[in-house]
Parts: sequence; C-alpha cells; structure tokens
Amino acid sequence: MGSKWDIQDRITSNCKLLVRALRHRNYRLFFTGQTISMIGTWMQDIAINWLIYQLTGSALMLGTVNFCSKMPGFMLGPLAGLLVDRFSRHKIIIFTQIMSMLQALVMAVLVLSNRIEVWHVMALGTMLGCIQAFDMPARHAFIVDLVDDREDMNNAIALNSIIINVARLIGPSIAGILIAIVGEGICFLLNAGSFVAVIAALLAMRIRTKHIESASRSMCRELCEGFTYAYQFLPIRYLFFLLWVISFLGMPYIVFMPIFADQVLGGGSYILGFLFSATGLGAICGASFLAARSYVAGLENIIPVAAGLFGLALTIFSQNTSIWLALGIMFFAGIGMIMHSIATNTLLQTVVDDDKRGRIMSMYSMAFQGLTPLGSLLAGFLAERIGAPATECIFGSICLLGAIAFYNCLPKMKAHMNAIYN
Repeated sequence: MGSKWDIQDRITSNCKLLVRALRHRNYRLFFTGQTISMIGTWMQDIAINWLIYQLTGSALMLGTVNFCSKMPGFMLGPLAGLLVDRFSRHKIIIFTQIMSMLQALVMAVLVLSNRIEVWHVMALGTMLGCIQAFDMPARHAFIVDLVDDREDMNNAIALNSIIINVARLIGPSIAGILIAIVGEGICFLLNAGSFVAVIAALLAMRIRTKHIESASRSMCRELCEGFTYAYQFLPIRYLFFLLWVISFLGMPYIVFMPIFADQVLGGGSYILGFLFSATGLGAICGASFLAARSYVAGLENIIPVAAGLFGLALTIFSQNTSIWLALGIMFFAGIGMIMHSIATNTLLQTVVDDDKRGRIMSMYSMAFQGLTPLGSLLAGFLAERIGAPATECIFGSICLLGAIAFYNCLPKMKAHMNAIYN
C-alpha cells in the first residue's frame, strides 16, 4: 500500500513540476489566451497553403507566398529587437495582436465573398509578416516578465512551445475538415475571432513598469552592439549557426506538405491536416519532456541530437510513399524540431544580458521569419526542377550534417557553459 501511495505522490509531483510556471497569474492568462489564439493561427496557415495550392497548383508559388509572409520579419528584425528593448513589450504585443486580428478578418471577407486572388494573399501575407516582425521577439522576451521566479523560466518557455504544438495538433485537423466541408474562408474567420481571447488576457495582466535607460542612446550604436555581442559570445554564435541551418533548410518542409499529401501520398486536405497533426503530437511529447526538466545545464547535449533527428526524419520522409509510415516519421520530426527549438531558446534566454534580450530574441525570430522563407523560395524553385522528394532529401541531409558539425563544437561550447552555470 505504501508503494502505491509513493507512486501516486511521485506522479503528482511530476505533474506539478511539468506546469509549475502556471502558478504565476500573468503567465496563466498568457497561456490561456495564447492556446486559443494559436489554434486559430494554425488553421489559417493550413488554409493559406491549401488555398494557394488550389489557385495555382505550383510549388514555386507556395514558396513565394511563404517568402512574402515571412521576409518582412528578416528585414525588420533588427529594428524590432531594438524597439522591444526600448519600449513596453506588453503594449507592443497588444498592438500586434489587434493588427493580426484585422488581417485575418480581411482575408475571411475576401475568401467568403469569392474575390480572393493570389496577389491579395501575397499582400496580406506581407502585412502579417511586418506585424509578426515585432510580435515574435516581443513575445519571446515577454515570457521573462510573466514569471517572478527565474527558475521557472525554462518551464515557461517549454510550456509556450507546448501551446504552439497543441495548436499545431488541433488546428490543422479542424482546418482540414472545415476546408473539405465549407472551404477556407471559415478558417480565416475563426482565426480572427480567436484573437479576442489573447487580447482580453493581455489587458487583464498586471505588468510592472520598467525603467529603460537605453531609450536615449543612439539606435545605430545599439544595433551594432547587439550583433557584436551575438558574434563574440561563443555559445550564442554556435547556437545561431545550427538554428540558421535548420531554419533555412529544415523548416521549409511546410511548403512541401500539400504536394506530398496530394501527389505522393494520394490524399487531400484531410491528409495534409493529419501530417501536421502528427508533427504537432511529436512536438508536444518533446516539449513535455523538456518542460519536466528542472535545470538548464545539459541542454547543449540535446541540441545536436534533436536537430539530427529532425534532419534524418525529413530525409526518410522524402523517400516514403506510405501514409501510415509518413505519419510516424513526421511524429519523430516534430520531436526533433521542437526539442532543438526549445533548447536553443532556453539557452539563449539564460545566457543573454537582460538589456540585450530583445535584440538577441529578434535574431532568433529572424531565423524563422527570414531564413525560413528564403529556404521556402529555394525549395519551391528546386522542386519545380528536380521534384519535391529530391529537394526534401537534400535539405534533410544537410540539416543532419549541420547537427554533426555542432556536435563537434560541443567541447568548446561546454567550456563556456560550465563557466556560466557552475
């Protein structure tokens, strides 16, 4: 009987450890609002990819639209990071969420009225990219303001990734069904409505006002300071190297998903939803594993393994023609992708000076908002010439090689990390 109670106590203790960041009121509000909003965001992402594929049937156009929606984040990233360091992250996020809601609403009106054209999607995607250029670094840096105990920061970052990937699991499944039944327009409309939850949560927060001394300093000097800091600090330099490889050649797998779902696996929008859901389920498992960790030291060992798993999964997926095997492969791709992302984010947030946090996190966001669309454009270009499977195989293999290169640099990185954590 005693053993039974010990097991129950251990399970309860592990569950509390897994969600310990939720004991902070502001983070609970953020968690709830973001969960609802992210489901809508993933519904819109799936709807856009399927809409463009139906309108054009072109892999190159899929890559071009993705490029238009993400490239502004790369161009505006340095400025966004500087503004996040200078002004209230809370107010910036409220503004970006309102603007994102309006963008989704315009998309819904155009699609539901049958007036949508490719240039509309490209223009509105560019608008959303400009909004997200400021939203992403602000949200990443804002997490630190939501938890009073810095020891809970690792858990908060992991839970934030769980939010995104629960949405990745639920949103595409709902979107796939809705697209098949009523079309893409409802997905955009529901996404617009989902922003109400996160805006309400943000307005309900009680955030302490911080005095920011750098507001009177030269903007050019601060921008140069951020880039110099990132390059000269060895752990950050190595972390960004692998992040940029994965973002440029790994993350564009999203562009290929409609092609694999339709042409390789012989399915429709529902198969596309299942593929993204499998990736999301794997990501939830990977994020939950990291959320249960109570310490940061050792994450540098996880990074090359996770990135290597992601690259290997993409390589195998590219040569597969079985639906069931594809779902299993994407499950492991999700594990590798999210564990690499969370571990990198956590280490960056841990080692960076607070007055440079916005600039460093903007560089983190630039990898997804800039290098991913560039990779998507390259992916679409190559897929038109050598096919999606061959392109994905090449990209996945290079990601695997990047993970091996990072692993070889671990001894130097560990020397610096040990000086920080010990």
